[in-house]
Order: sequence, then C-alpha cells, then structure tokens
Amino acid sequence: MSVLKREEDLDTRPYRSISEVSELVGVKPHVLRYWETQFSVLRPRKNRAGNRMYRPEEVKTLLQIKDLLYARRFTIEGAKRKLLEDKKEQPQVEIGFGEAVGKLVVQEVKTELRRLAGQLRRNETSPAS
Repeated sequence: MSVLKREEDLDTRPYRSISEVSELVGVKPHVLRYWETQFSVLRPRKNRAGNRMYRPEEVKTLLQIKDLLYARRFTIEGAKRKLLEDKKEQPQVEIGFGEAVGKLVVQEVKTELRRLAGQLRRNETSPAS
C-alpha cells in the first residue's frame, strides 16, 4: 500500500477497529495491544462492547512507532525517547485570526454578563422607593 493511499485512508473515518488498524500498520493485533502497554501516547478509546477504537492521530503514531522499531531498529526505550523529543519539537499551534476574534468576543460577552448580573444583584438588595 502506498504512503499516499495510507494517508488518505487515515483521515476518512474518525475511528477504526483494532483489526483495521492492524492491517493498515502491518502488525498483528497482539502487537498493538503490547505497544499500548509500552507507549503512554497510545490510549485508544473503547466502545460500549469494550473494543478498541483508534483515532487517525493514534494510527499515525502507530506507523511512526513501527518505523522506529522495525525500519530504524530502535529499542522500545529509544523509541519512547524519540517520540517524546518529536512531541517537544512540534511548534505550538497559533490560533487563527478568526478564532482569536471569536475568543475575544466570548470574553467580552462574559465580562458584560458579569457586570449586568452584579447590577441586578444591587437592584434586588436596594429598597424599593
């Protein structure tokens, strides 16, 4: 399976079962379960039946782990360190201008609501004329 095809497949559905992920990554399900015990970044959700459901970012992490362990011959400890280093090197995501404006508006609304609530409380406690 080509890398481009794999990238397209990862983003098509929000959750995938362990058997699907096993096929995509190219390892058996028991290997995925073992990796979950060794890599804290892997925490797939479980559905009502208790089956593991992997998100696309977890599948990408699994592909990275497989590359580190199988292709680049890292030990599990070395792969853990490499994943942590890579995570630290990722730049913090800046929010877009539209998001920033939205957050500013929400903050202004909250401030105004607090002011109005305080004003209402003062009017309730003052004697009626």
